Amino acid sequence: MLFIVHLGKFEIPFMKVSRTPKSRIDSIDFSNLPFGKYFADHMLVCHFRNGAWQEPEIMPYGNVSLSYSLHALHYGQAAFEGMKAYRRLDGSIAIFRPLDNFNRLNRSGERLLMPQIPEDLFMHGLKELLRIDEEWVPKNTEDSLYIRPFLFSSSEFIAARPSEDYTFVILTSPVGPYYPGAVKVKIEDQYTRATSGGIGYTKAAGNYGGAFYPTQKAIEQGFKQVVWTDHREHKYLEESGTMNLMLRIGDSLVTPPLSDRILAGITRDSILTLTRNWGMDVQERLISVDEVVEAARSGNLKEAFGMGTAAVVSTIDGIGYKDEVFSVPTPADGFAMKIKKGLTDIRIGAAPDKFGWMVSI
Repeated sequence: MLFIVHLGKFEIPFMKVSRTPKSRIDSIDFSNLPFGKYFADHMLVCHFRNGAWQEPEIMPYGNVSLSYSLHALHYGQAAFEGMKAYRRLDGSIAIFRPLDNFNRLNRSGERLLMPQIPEDLFMHGLKELLRIDEEWVPKNTEDSLYIRPFLFSSSEFIAARPSEDYTFVILTSPVGPYYPGAVKVKIEDQYTRATSGGIGYTKAAGNYGGAFYPTQKAIEQGFKQVVWTDHREHKYLEESGTMNLMLRIGDSLVTPPLSDRILAGITRDSILTLTRNWGMDVQERLISVDEVVEAARSGNLKEAFGMGTAAVVSTIDGIGYKDEVFSVPTPADGFAMKIKKGLTDIRIGAAPDKFGWMVSI
């Protein structure tokens, strides 16, 4: 199968498709989908060599065949995205805001000195991949098909300089909820996720690898995740684990403002758009640790939740700081659950998509 895509004055073949001789879908229990454990039958792979993108290919999901001198293993030139496709109530399939993920991946690539991915390669490749593996999109509206596009340096040398070759891949994985219930988090006042002038605003692989150690320390203390604070004074809240953070203080929803240390979450932006459209009081401002502690002690901290592609909305039922743990309400009829339902209804077609977020395949 061969398509032709026009990129300015250039034409590239798009794309070779090699189908698996036997699907693995019957081996998957779709009533029990741990996050990120299972992968669909096919993947998209495209190589950047000699200064140009080569012929993309959709092929059976499989292993990487590269040497131990792979550049990405030594110098960490790697970035990824996370997005989802949903089975709609009418049986069709749609992807949530894929162009935003495409643009963010290229912003990450630019900061890490990796080549820009053409929009046609990303979007046409993604749609064709989902058409081939459409049966892997769960039919349960609580589940989804998680999509992992990623880009990494694939030259084979260990000199400390940028790679010459790169590889772009899209994997897909049927998933259930990331967190099955509310989580307890610890405000981190020692370790730092990102610093000004760094790569905190990107989805660089190293941002996540560097977070594992302090997160594990928090888990050993009985927490599920950490709340990152600023790198200078550990005075202001920034993110919650791998998610953006939102609090309901009094009748207002508040979230830290974006900076070059904070990932511009697409779920975050969607929630801000949705809640403002509903007429809620939503504030993007600095939130100090002292303010949160005082609000928790006085009962003015009504709700807290993380926002991200994997978890969508993850309610927080406890916040630890120093030697104290403060309980946080998780009302079934609260703002967090209203927001989660609002997003879900748009994604599955139960509510109008007035913002133009869903892209059908």
